[in-house]
Amino acid sequence: MTVIENLLADARIPTTPHDGFDVGAALRRLAADAAAATAPHPDTLRAAQAGQRLSVICRWILNKPDAADHVDRLAQDPGSVTEEELDVDGALVFACLLHLTDHRESAQFWWQLAAGAEHRAAAYCLHLHHLALGETREARHWLHVVTDDVIDTEAPDDVFLATLEAVAAYVRRTGASSASAPTAGLEMEVDRLAASETGSCIIIQRPDRRLADRLHDFTRRAPRSARKDECCPTPQA
Repeated sequence: MTVIENLLADARIPTTPHDGFDVGAALRRLAADAAAATAPHPDTLRAAQAGQRLSVICRWILNKPDAADHVDRLAQDPGSVTEEELDVDGALVFACLLHLTDHRESAQFWWQLAAGAEHRAAAYCLHLHHLALGETREARHWLHVVTDDVIDTEAPDDVFLATLEAVAAYVRRTGASSASAPTAGLEMEVDRLAASETGSCIIIQRPDRRLADRLHDFTRRAPRSARKDECCPTPQA
């Protein structure tokens, strides 16, 4: 053989497997490495789950038959917002509408108003809101408000919170929700309010009668299944 042929022979890649090499095990290791590389971080997963849970609860609150009535009462006084004059349930509904129409900072403002007026469900929404943003310190604060009786609430609010938990657990377990999302008409009304704010990117003015009327139309058209299945689940202990 020539020198070149000897060099080529030495460089040839063997085609037969080495003794003891487990191809299946190697493939499984590669698959496990790939799965580990693509798996979301636990904090990211927890934030995503909190955001999904909050959206489910907001849609359920917005679809409640009396949601528009509360927003209507909130809209009756167009003056400055004070806790003494606030329809607290209306503030909760309005915050949920703001969240679902991508006005998240404005939603936080109205949830905080409601929570300041001792509405535990609003505090629960704030817990999920901050958890979805990865703001664990703030999320822990509002969870403490919800679970440790910091708020001196009456019994119906405790039942309401238990109902929220039941709804979230049901949707998480089944992956189904029949509650309607805000219509394009509702989104337009919220955007109109946002555009009328001067010097602030947060909607701090109360909803007006025009938005309340649009919400009345929305709740009248909401599917009966949403009201039957999601507005009245059996609260869990």
